[in-house]
Amino acid sequence: MNLSDRLTDTFRILPAQAVALKKIGVDTIEDLLYYFPTRYGDTAKVTHISTLSKGDQAVVFGQISGLKTSKGYRSKIPMSEGFVEDETGRMKIVWFHQAYLAKMLVEGSFVRVEGKVSDRKGDLYFSNPKIEPVTKLPIGVGDSLFGEGSDVHTLYPVYPETRGVSSNWIFHKIQTIFSSKILDTIEDPIPKEIRDKYNLPTLRTALVWIHTPQKESDAEAARKRFAFEEIFFIQLDKQKTKYEFKESNAFVIDKSIEDINKFIDRFPFKATEGQKKTIEDILTDFRRGHPMARLLEGDVGSGKTAVAAATAYAATTSRPKGQNFGTLQTAYMVPTEILAQQHFESFIKYFKHMPINIALITGSGCRKFPSKVNPDGWTDISRTQLLKWVASGEISILIGTHALIQKSVKFKHLAFAIIDEQHRFGTAQRQKLVQKDALVPHLLSMTATPIPRTLALTLYGDLDLSLLDQMPEGRKQIITEIVLPGQRKNTYEQIRKELEAGRQLYIICPRIDEPDPDKETAILAKSVKEEAKRVKKKIFPEYEIGILHSKMKPSEKEKIMLEFKDKKLDILVATSVVEVGVNVENASLIIIEGAERFGLAQLHQLRGRVLRGTHQPYCFVFAETKTDKTLERLRALKTAKNGFELAEFDLKQRGGGELYGRKQWGISDLAMEAIKNIKMVEAARTEATKIIESDPKLSKHPNLKLYIETKGQKIHFE
Repeated sequence: MNLSDRLTDTFRILPAQAVALKKIGVDTIEDLLYYFPTRYGDTAKVTHISTLSKGDQAVVFGQISGLKTSKGYRSKIPMSEGFVEDETGRMKIVWFHQAYLAKMLVEGSFVRVEGKVSDRKGDLYFSNPKIEPVTKLPIGVGDSLFGEGSDVHTLYPVYPETRGVSSNWIFHKIQTIFSSKILDTIEDPIPKEIRDKYNLPTLRTALVWIHTPQKESDAEAARKRFAFEEIFFIQLDKQKTKYEFKESNAFVIDKSIEDINKFIDRFPFKATEGQKKTIEDILTDFRRGHPMARLLEGDVGSGKTAVAAATAYAATTSRPKGQNFGTLQTAYMVPTEILAQQHFESFIKYFKHMPINIALITGSGCRKFPSKVNPDGWTDISRTQLLKWVASGEISILIGTHALIQKSVKFKHLAFAIIDEQHRFGTAQRQKLVQKDALVPHLLSMTATPIPRTLALTLYGDLDLSLLDQMPEGRKQIITEIVLPGQRKNTYEQIRKELEAGRQLYIICPRIDEPDPDKETAILAKSVKEEAKRVKKKIFPEYEIGILHSKMKPSEKEKIMLEFKDKKLDILVATSVVEVGVNVENASLIIIEGAERFGLAQLHQLRGRVLRGTHQPYCFVFAETKTDKTLERLRALKTAKNGFELAEFDLKQRGGGELYGRKQWGISDLAMEAIKNIKMVEAARTEATKIIESDPKLSKHPNLKLYIETKGQKIHFE
């Protein structure tokens, strides 16, 4: 048996099990070994049948007997029945709608039963319990009735299940793998000195402890080791990338802060201290001759675009080395066409007093400023013409979507690359932009997503961090109200007054379509389509309403957003897909339906949609829940000073897995929980940095090099 062996070649796997294993991403022996329990049950807390009462949620170990199938007397519902017996008594079990269970279980076998105790005419019974066969009974359960106690562990693992694969099935397959002695052949990728320094168990010990712990401290030590391992390898990969990036050569852009201040003084607002410090840090990076790699985090409305413009000015007013003509070029990449167009218009305002060319490239077409016909405006140009001007260096600033990174786009002197909404672009897309020339351009990534410090240090370990945690002077604070079901009517009247004054409204819903009423697991939450109909019919019939969601074509989404921006629509009902960063200055109102279903960082970002104009902005957080914990979480929206505070609060309250999700970041739930621990993140970062500084190619650490090369594809961050 080898780690790379497929489970289907090692065990007898039924078709339904093969489907289930594919669903949970388990294909090989190694995948199963790294499929960790979510929690542990404790057989020491097992209840005896004689002590049970109606309403108890209990775990019982015993022997199953009297198995049969039947139908309800009146309802004709198919059922399975049986009895479970331990040393203290016997209790009936009934499974409604699951007649097949009686045929799957073996009469007289030992079982573990977990479920709720119900009552019918004074007789207690288990109703629809979870049941698993066990080979032996735990020590202390049924000694006198079933003979000697067994050596079953006091703690038993509970794995994430899916239809076709039970927790018990996973446990037994892992025991079979352990008995094959395969653990004796596994190389531990974490160096011994690091394991000893942080008191981490070896890989072999950790795998045994996480799947079959004798006590809780074993399981905790194993989880700590695997969390550290994941964060350590992410950091190692990031620090290696950072080292390689810094070893490259870049254009030297030597501009003084006095030069930049003359440009900043033209802004219609006064720069914040955060903006000034970030600009100074970027100018310092520009002078080093090695490419900058910096992440700029800032709340919606904190002035990231102004920082981008000021630093682009530094590049645009610098000459290529050895030339007394031409300019260095800047590329500015954003995730959507409407946002690219918006930034193009913003940059025209910033640079129209200067003799430089600015261009826009998207899937829909190309534009250039200034126009020969209209020196104060832009003109549409052909893609072929634009590409010629970019290649010759005549275009100083090129703004665009993914169209920027196509092979046909070739720059003459690309010195500076700016990426907006960093997390929407993968690492590979980023690399395409920064590998256009023999000299690597300086890289500035920007995001308005508030990320807790520990998560930022992990995910963006290859980037230096800058924060904009202040708002420009004169920016109005958003008035945020938590609205419970009984308060809706008054809120709608308040909103009506603002709409009558000419303002516009966003309504954000968690779903696109209504849930299927026949599905028990369907999430009952407001949908965009039905809410738009309800609002038009019952609340604001006099206003024009549009809808926006992720299933619409990009051209349809752009059309709707432009109609909303041009005030052809008064109300936009949308999912959280509502375009990142789009300025609709007149939209000063937002309703967020089912607010308890969103993370605080996401609520804060959605709320930022109404921070674009000069009117007083309002955010109405519509919540269906009344639980104290949820209301406390939502009230943090009113008290936190900025998005970073909210992100930290949400991380503590809900955990990283819930807050950011594995799919978005590609990090396991185990590591996400560990990210709450700043000491662990900093320790992993420190050790990874030390190794790369002393051995950048990992030639002295072959195990680490092999691990990164073979597992690197599983570590994806954006």
